[in-house]
Amino acid sequence: MTSQIRPQLSHCGVYARDIDTMVAFCTKTIGLVVSDRGISSRGGELAFMTAAPGHHHQLVVVSGRAPEGVSTINQLSFKVADLDQLKETHSRVRDAGVTGIRQTSHGNALSIYFPDPEGNMVEIYMDTPWYVPQPHGVPIDLSLPNDEIIAHRMKDTAARPPASCRSETGRPRSSAGFNCTPTLAANTSSQH
Repeated sequence: MTSQIRPQLSHCGVYARDIDTMVAFCTKTIGLVVSDRGISSRGGELAFMTAAPGHHHQLVVVSGRAPEGVSTINQLSFKVADLDQLKETHSRVRDAGVTGIRQTSHGNALSIYFPDPEGNMVEIYMDTPWYVPQPHGVPIDLSLPNDEIIAHRMKDTAARPPASCRSETGRPRSSAGFNCTPTLAANTSSQH
């Protein structure tokens, strides 16, 4: 008997009009590190980037996007560890002059969405301990102290049946009760 194959998405590649601008944005604003650069067999310039030391690359930016070419990417999503990191990334994005930043709670995740320099949508998110049926999205205010953000999210999420605690698989542990202990940040009283 063969084991069930469960592929995991490990990296993606996007075409860029200006590879250097994209690399600068991804390194300075998102926090990726360039792990390699080179020229593809088709002549395109490649920049490999990662945030995980064990992964050579999570994102490849490739030259060759047409000057008038529109993005076909719905979003590129990057996970951070906790609320402090999400708030710090939000500050970096804002400080980079990006406009149209959307701060959203999906119940099961807290996210920011913003366009990169070429109009591709980027999401930076953190998981929460809650399972909430999707789609679900309400605005959040990352300028609030962490404990206020958590309290608002617990109230909002509990009001959306059948909210529950997530199991290790991401699905609900049970639909009865809503007593998750959030561990959304190392320092829940932190203010950025």
